[in-house]
Amino acid sequence: MTENAESKAGARLLQKGDFTAGARLLWISALALVIGVVCAGVAWVLLGLIDFFTALFYFHLISFDPLHPHSAAVHGHELLSIFVPVIGGLIIGLMARYGSDRIRGHGIPEALEAILIGRSRMSPKVAVLKPLSSAISIGSGGPFGAEGPIIMTGGAIGSIIAQIFNLTAAERKTLLVAGAAGGMTATFGTPAASVLLAVELLLFELKPRSLIPVALACVMAAVVQPFLLEEGTYIQYAPHLEFARWSSLQLLGSAAVIGLCAGVFALLLTLAVYAMEDLFHHLKKIHWMWWPALGGLIIGIGGYFEPRSLGIGKDVIGGLLHSEFAQPGVLLAVLLPLLLVKCFIWSAALGSGTSGGVLAPLLMIGGGVGALVGSYLYLPGGDERLWPLIGMAAIMGGTMRSPLTGTFFALELTHDISALPALLLASVVAYGFTVLVMKRSILTEKVARRGYHISREYSVDPLELVSVREVMAPEVVTIPAKTPVKQVLRDYFLGGGNKSHQAYPIVDGDGKLLGVITRRNLLEDWVSISLLKPDDEGPGKDLIIAFDLIHQDPITVFPWESCRTAAERMAEAGVGRLPVMSPEEPKKVIGIITRSDLLKPRARLVEEEGKRERFIHIGRQLK
Repeated sequence: MTENAESKAGARLLQKGDFTAGARLLWISALALVIGVVCAGVAWVLLGLIDFFTALFYFHLISFDPLHPHSAAVHGHELLSIFVPVIGGLIIGLMARYGSDRIRGHGIPEALEAILIGRSRMSPKVAVLKPLSSAISIGSGGPFGAEGPIIMTGGAIGSIIAQIFNLTAAERKTLLVAGAAGGMTATFGTPAASVLLAVELLLFELKPRSLIPVALACVMAAVVQPFLLEEGTYIQYAPHLEFARWSSLQLLGSAAVIGLCAGVFALLLTLAVYAMEDLFHHLKKIHWMWWPALGGLIIGIGGYFEPRSLGIGKDVIGGLLHSEFAQPGVLLAVLLPLLLVKCFIWSAALGSGTSGGVLAPLLMIGGGVGALVGSYLYLPGGDERLWPLIGMAAIMGGTMRSPLTGTFFALELTHDISALPALLLASVVAYGFTVLVMKRSILTEKVARRGYHISREYSVDPLELVSVREVMAPEVVTIPAKTPVKQVLRDYFLGGGNKSHQAYPIVDGDGKLLGVITRRNLLEDWVSISLLKPDDEGPGKDLIIAFDLIHQDPITVFPWESCRTAAERMAEAGVGRLPVMSPEEPKKVIGIITRSDLLKPRARLVEEEGKRERFIHIGRQLK
């Protein structure tokens, strides 16, 4: 390549930016702002419905005041309260069978499935039935949180808006996730954690085209939230003071211990949930519509012995962070039985296929694990208020495989910035433990059981890192444009030494590219045209390849473009090879790239990850 050609190629490379986002991002972002406002309203409706059904089921009142199911014991409804979750489960089963079975589950796996398999299309029916069923489930004592339903409902709203405006599947995914993250923000007041949840669990990419709209939806939901819901954070909490240098080191060691314990507990929780699901699936003689009612019976019995295990458990979470369970006697006599019952009824309810979320129960369980481990192991560096907070972050990082979400969720709930290093370390330790011992998380296991595999490892496409110049074949066999078809068939496809090629560039007398002819197209077009032009010496005698069989402009690529660009053009046109054109003479062919050439960047990546090499030998360096 000449110096002039290299400078032109360099100029073209300089025109390429770090990202592929275009002006359409502004339109998608505008829709995301609207979705953020709508999802804040949906969160307000959902939380209001939960309060309404709690008052209706347990207190027989028409009220939207926040009431807790365990308070019903004061009113003498202990025995009757056993059957309240059964009634709620029966209603949910009927709604799932005769409405939509998509309302079953805890929301995030269903959103994952819609993104990966359903091309981000969700029905309006789900947007209505999911919050209603979840409100009935939680209001009748279900040990769930509101985040799963709002993620599913917000995602449905984003998907519906995208479908109304005739957007692409990628844009639908962005707005679906924007709705899910916006709804979570409005429920908990955690915009940063909601964005991280979207990145770690739902988007399967980190690109401006999706990150910006999702972040804007979360910001808008956070702005609207105080006008609709109670002001302040989800949990009122007094931040810790700054730790001294040496106590900080002790704290980090203690956080690692809690993170490891939370990782073990995350493993046990996941096994318990899917053991319960398998148990219900063995009830083949009982239709799945009745399973939520059976799960409700388990909830009712558990709630009879531990009423505080019912519902969202926000008061228990607040109590853990305010040291209400700090005394050793209270930990064993009150907190431990409460946690065991909560874990059991939660796993049973999820296994039965009812509707509800996992995040609030994980906060309660993780807080209890942190309190128990921190107090009974006498961990140094912190106090009884800090261990539950670290446990909450760690259990999210381990169970959901989202350490950044767990860290910033705990941080935004409490505003305890001084605990950030400990939160991050505990979350990463729990995450690392579950990555090594569990194939899938509590969220992706459900999708895998439906026959779909999800990879949670996101990296730069190796095709984007390699240019066409590095993998193309520089030696190209071309066919002159005036070659008769019969000769082309004989010399290039049906005989001679060039049978290994499936296609050839066609060039004119000056060597300029006119098109590409393939074996299949040549045979099909030659037969069809020959039937229209019979002659005395046999069909196709006068057919000239350039003028009779070249029907469209060639699809080409330049050597400075990425292999990903070449792959996209091949996929769009349905071809298996592209001519590579000279940057200096855009009509001149200097190479060809095939589908097999596109495997070379992947082979290079496999070699980099698997081949061990030593370039520095310490013994030699010392001599």
